[in-house]
Amino acid sequence: MKLSEHFHDYEFACHCGCGFASPVPELVQVLEQIRDAIRRPIHVNSGCRCATHNQSIGGSLNSLHTQGKAADIPTDDKRHKFDLVAAAIQCGASDIGVYDWGVHVGVGSSTGLWRGK
Repeated sequence: MKLSEHFHDYEFACHCGCGFASPVPELVQVLEQIRDAIRRPIHVNSGCRCATHNQSIGGSLNSLHTQGKAADIPTDDKRHKFDLVAAAIQCGASDIGVYDWGVHVGVGSSTGLWRGK
């Protein structure tokens, strides 16, 4: 199902195959705004996660992914990563994690900007 101009529910589906693929509208809206700001497509590597899958990959107990409020965007390009972080801040993401593999973008949290392992 199409969620917005550039995103579909299957892009957010839990990788275990359980069928959880329901990101909150605010997340999809923020990702659309980030995409517009950086003027290039965004690939969601990990969106929604059921509690079982989240635990199996070592996700945090209160992960926003389990609530459909977070997406991981992979990139190994430092400039793209910087642009993603700057756009996420500008577009109102409230949970931004910077990792070696890319950027975690979340909504509905007051965590702010942080460095992941």
